[in-house]
Amino acid sequence: MTISTYTSTATYTRTHTATHLTDVILGTISDILADLGISASVLTRNWEQNENAIKAWITEGSLAQVILECRQPSGTVDPVIEFPVTYAATGTADTEFTASRARLARFLAKLDRVPVGTTCELLCAFNGPHSAQPGWGTGARTSTDGLQGITFGTLGRAPHASASLRYLHS
Repeated sequence: MTISTYTSTATYTRTHTATHLTDVILGTISDILADLGISASVLTRNWEQNENAIKAWITEGSLAQVILECRQPSGTVDPVIEFPVTYAATGTADTEFTASRARLARFLAKLDRVPVGTTCELLCAFNGPHSAQPGWGTGARTSTDGLQGITFGTLGRAPHASASLRYLHS
């Protein structure tokens, strides 16, 4: 009688986590812009550059959050959508898109409308030193003083990190 033994090993690196969370964050930003009626041309024109930078920063653990600022024709920045990224010391969580598409759709339906001509800017905040990425430089974040916040909760989770959503508006 012959007995066969098979062994398999699954490895999930922070690179996989970074790829998943980058897709979740940028996909949600696209959904939000479409719902608000804001042109996503700036985002789509630089999609690969933005995707590569965000993925690199999540991989190295330096990205604290991605911020989408919407500037109305009056100059007012409203709304501001934040995507905080938190990191775990171990990589034991399962990969998941935590928020269902239906739940995200219900959340998007609650967003305030913005005037025609509103534009957007993508910014990143860091929790320490981070690598330089092509097309990205230093920028100034607009103050969110006076804005109210609504937390959506976890958007996506994977081993090593998770991303959530916070909506700030007047």
